[in-house]
Parts: sequence; structure tokens; C-alpha cells
Amino acid sequence: MNGIEFKAWLNHHAQGKIPRPLIMGILNITPDSFYDGHQYLNVDSAFCRAMQMIEQGVDIIDIGGESSRPGAVPVALQEELARVMPIIARLRKESDCCISLDTYKPEMMLEGLRLGVDLINDIYALQKPGAIEIIAAYNSPVCLMHMHGNPHTMANNRVPSDIDIVNQVVVFFKQRIDLAIQGGVAKELILIDPGIGFGKTLQQNLSLIQRLSHFKQFQKPILLGVSRKSMIGDIINKGASCRGSASLATHVIGLLNGAQMIRTHDVSETKDALQMVSAITGVGMKI
Repeated sequence: MNGIEFKAWLNHHAQGKIPRPLIMGILNITPDSFYDGHQYLNVDSAFCRAMQMIEQGVDIIDIGGESSRPGAVPVALQEELARVMPIIARLRKESDCCISLDTYKPEMMLEGLRLGVDLINDIYALQKPGAIEIIAAYNSPVCLMHMHGNPHTMANNRVPSDIDIVNQVVVFFKQRIDLAIQGGVAKELILIDPGIGFGKTLQQNLSLIQRLSHFKQFQKPILLGVSRKSMIGDIINKGASCRGSASLATHVIGLLNGAQMIRTHDVSETKDALQMVSAITGVGMKI
């Protein structure tokens, strides 16, 4: 999939059609990500990984230069630029693959869009000053995610357990979507992500996945990002390297409950799993 095809997919969704679910492959250019940190710190290794995912059938490659795992330390702008922009430039030169930039910094968004990024994936949902204006100016697709607190503090500052997390996320999305549209972001270019693991308790994370269909009211594509996360480890009591099969089970349930984009470390396995779901249930035809 390239950027033009991705915008066509978004337009089909906006028209009430049910496009096939997309697979977003994770490419972290970071030393401290919880699963694949240190693996792709130079352009050559990152490019090889991107090409491997393309061969496996990925639809979108999500490139990030700052870890958002619980307890992660913020990265300075210049460091993030130095990590991410060279691989984006090379990919854009040698491939027309759809590229997502995982960042909340407006300066990163601007530079990425100048290089030809096709989607901004923002864990702060365009709350940083200037972010909405940049997305609107470039008519760029954007994914708005819900997060309680920030990556540095959220492990010790979770949503209170007595809060209805689905209702809280619904209210959040109403506010952020309205503000984005008022700021000039095209409504058909907005995606939403409930933010599994971002300041939520285990039960709240499970509830969000169980009740994912509640977010269909926004008529926006729903992205599910749960690949190998600690909530899976909390249930199966295994480290990140051993959470692949449990991640696939969660992806399948997410798809059946309304997710239309799956963010994953394991592209080939996820594609196979979703293809079986499609064959058996008819959900997500032509994966």
C-alpha cells in the first residue's frame, strides 16, 4: 500500500464502506523500546527491516524515534530527528510504501511531512501547540490516541480503577476530534486509538478491547496497538519475546470487535491470523 491507496482506504471508510483491515508494522529506531530496542539503530538495519516487512505484506510502516513505554525518558528534538529522518528519507527514495511517523512533536511532524510521510501517529492526540495547524496545512491523515498522563509517569499514575474507562476515552475522543476538525483537519483523515497500556490498569485494558465496538460511534478507523505489551505479560506471565502467540489472539479478538488497523511487531504472523479470520467469518475480506 502506498500513500494514495491509504487515502483511498480512508475515503472508503468515510463513505460507510467496510475496507479490509490494515496491518501496521512497528519500526522503532530507539535504544530503549521494550521489545526491539537496539535492533535498528542505523539506517541500513532499519531499512532492511522495513523491506522485510514490505515483503511480508505490511500495509503501513510506523517509524518512531522515542520510546513510549512506561517510564521512558523523553528524547530531545535533535536526537529524535537524527534517529528517524535518515530512514524516512531512504525509504521514500527507494520505496513508495505507506509511512507513518510515530511522534507528538510538531517539529518532527513538519519535517516528516516534508519528506513525504503519509500518516502522523500521535500519542498526545495533537495536544502540543502547533500540531493541529501542521496536520491541517499538509492535509495529512492523523491517528489520535488516548493516554492518561505521559510515558514517564503513567506506570505510577494510572486511571483510577473505579472509572469507566470506555466512557472516559469516548469523552476524550469527542473533544479531540472536534478540536482537530475546528482547526482544519479533514474529518475523513482522522483515525483513533484507545491507547492500550497507556496509563490504564490491566482490567481497563481488557475492558477497552472487549468494548472496542463502542468507538464505532465516531465513524473513524480504529487502530489497536497491543503487540507484546506488558498487559499480555501480566496474563501469561512471560517476557516480551514470548508474547507473540498471545498477541495474535488479542489481534484476532480486536478485529472481531471492531479494530480496522492492527499495529504489530509480527507482520507475517499477524497477516496469516487475520487471513484465517477473514476466511472463516467474512470479517476483513481480501486481507
